[in-house]
Amino acid sequence: MIRWSTAGESHGRGLIAVIEGIPAGVELSTSGLEAELRRRRGGYGRGTRQSFEQDRCAFISGVRHGKTLGSPIAIEIHNSEWLRWDSVMNPDVVDPDELRRSDGHGDDRELARNRRLTRPRPGHADLPGVLKYGFYDVRNVLERASARETAARVALGYVAKELLRHVAGIVIAGHVVQVGDQRAPAQILDIGDIENIENSPVRCANARTEQLFIDVIDTARRLGDTVGGVVEVVAWNVPVGLGTYTVWHERLDAQLSAALMSIPAVKGVEIGDGFASAGRFGSVAHDEIFADPSGFSRSTNRAGGIEGGMSNGEPIVARMAVKPIPTVPHALRTIDLASGQGAAAIHQRSDVSAVVPAAVIGEAMMALTLAGQVVQHIGANTVGDLANNIAAYQQRIADQLDGEFFQ
Repeated sequence: MIRWSTAGESHGRGLIAVIEGIPAGVELSTSGLEAELRRRRGGYGRGTRQSFEQDRCAFISGVRHGKTLGSPIAIEIHNSEWLRWDSVMNPDVVDPDELRRSDGHGDDRELARNRRLTRPRPGHADLPGVLKYGFYDVRNVLERASARETAARVALGYVAKELLRHVAGIVIAGHVVQVGDQRAPAQILDIGDIENIENSPVRCANARTEQLFIDVIDTARRLGDTVGGVVEVVAWNVPVGLGTYTVWHERLDAQLSAALMSIPAVKGVEIGDGFASAGRFGSVAHDEIFADPSGFSRSTNRAGGIEGGMSNGEPIVARMAVKPIPTVPHALRTIDLASGQGAAAIHQRSDVSAVVPAAVIGEAMMALTLAGQVVQHIGANTVGDLANNIAAYQQRIADQLDGEFFQ
């Protein structure tokens, strides 16, 4: 079984990511990890923070000479701004006088970061967080609730992707299908489209739509606003039968939906044509099954590769609705908890849109979900044994199709 967790605050010393259950022998590298984190930092609509967050990272345990050991893997992502936040986020008690002075740059913002935050931001975890935990400083909530935590998820997603690639040739890609009210034409994404997506500043496979997405983001920036959109994540070469119909919490669609919904700013998830199929008649909502020389085939994939809680051999397709970032430059209205009076919400440094990086984060969550299913249902202690087990499982299915079904 794969279990994973993250720790750390947005402006803390760094982030820690830990994953256990990864078999021995998966090839990993620090350069590969850093490349994956660069993908998260990029994308049109990002703010200035991404230019100096270098995501300097290191494997702390579980990897030796480029291969996993089968033991828990720990990854540290250093915060390049830590020296500027040492007094504010220090885990030890800090002299109150230290919190009342600037860092010497003569910038009022340097002093402001030390002050207690009392104006919760609409759309964030701020207000329910301070009420739930009995805090009087919103910073105690926003530092952990920050989307910065997703860097740790992307780091773990790199590990899961490499495992899936090694043992089953599974490939995962995320791309943007909508920004604001502009939507890309419906298309069936192919592995060959990945290069175009990676080269696009908005992770879009269609060159014409790419410019429309850029224009929407530019308009939001010009208006001092933010904009959301929709991201699609696809996984190819997923073995049939991951998940189950027998136990609710082990259903693949349930686990995948929960994983994607847990990403900050995601407010909706669908598998395949989920919401569109709700408006169709049953005669056109489902994927008909045909016989071919290799067994079964489908002419459509409206189910998004999952039927009855299990992968059905088609590509896994999931979409996420990403809301506009609620930290808008002109600040939404809120209440100052210190006075009880109306006020403008806190305005932390912010992106114009989080849609593009959400595609990379979605890939990570898809990879972690599928890796967990592979290890749980087909598992082994080494990557070689796991690959052999998957091959044997797929051969058993092929034999079943060649034998009983078509005699």
